[in-house]
Amino acid sequence: MAVVFTNAAELQALKNFLNNETPESLVLKLYSNDVTPTNADVSGDYTEVSGNGYNATTLTPANFTFTAGDPGQAAYPQVTFSFTGAAGNVYGYFVVGATSGNLMFANRFSNAPINIANNGDEIRITLTITLNNP
Repeated sequence: MAVVFTNAAELQALKNFLNNETPESLVLKLYSNDVTPTNADVSGDYTEVSGNGYNATTLTPANFTFTAGDPGQAAYPQVTFSFTGAAGNVYGYFVVGATSGNLMFANRFSNAPINIANNGDEIRITLTITLNNP
């Protein structure tokens, strides 16, 4: 499934682009409820995974690399979530503003759910965001 950007994220992107608001850092989280992302979603629609070594990851803005062109692209190095025990089913990831808590985008794994059952289980995510000017 493709990443779904929310209505709130589109508005935030416009405000940042037009220097109307200061950008905020983003936090990458995993979700454990069986939801398929839509652009009308809010962060409360997602149940964050908890326990057994799980920690959300604040994305460091300087770690993004950008490629100009059509399409333009932003990429973030692979993020690994490592578990120390069972955490149950994980359906995908979602990204929120670190300060506002607003849902920016979400993605359901194509092979969802992934069952985290053992110490040493991992989920690896590589974010690539593409803007295409049709």
